Amino acid sequence: MLGVSDVARATAFYMELGCPLSPASVEGEVSFFNTAGGLLALWDKDEMAKDSGIAIGTGMRTSLAINLESREAVDVAFDEVARAGGTIVKPPVATEWGGYSGYFADLDGHLWEVAHNPFWPIGDDERPALPRA
Repeated sequence: MLGVSDVARATAFYMELGCPLSPASVEGEVSFFNTAGGLLALWDKDEMAKDSGIAIGTGMRTSLAINLESREAVDVAFDEVARAGGTIVKPPVATEWGGYSGYFADLDGHLWEVAHNPFWPIGDDERPALPRA
């Protein structure tokens, strides 16, 4: 759950990005979005600060991530973010690990990474398939 300053404004932003609003939402009070599920990742905060270009002292503690099927899909997502009023923090670039990634902030400053990882194919459930041991 993300804390936001204006539920209606934030809801419109995420809907503009293509997130389907659930009828379980209470207008103006709480919005729920149907997603294909999520994955949890833990990463060194110094490395996340270096990767995002945001200093740790600025309050940056978390980054949510969206993994997409191609570099082109990442570029499209950043176009949608810009049109919806989000802030491009770091435009997508090729990464040293072979992927393609960038960062944006939503209307309340929540940091999101949008990435294509060629080593994590997107499955039928629309989630990245992580390698298993």
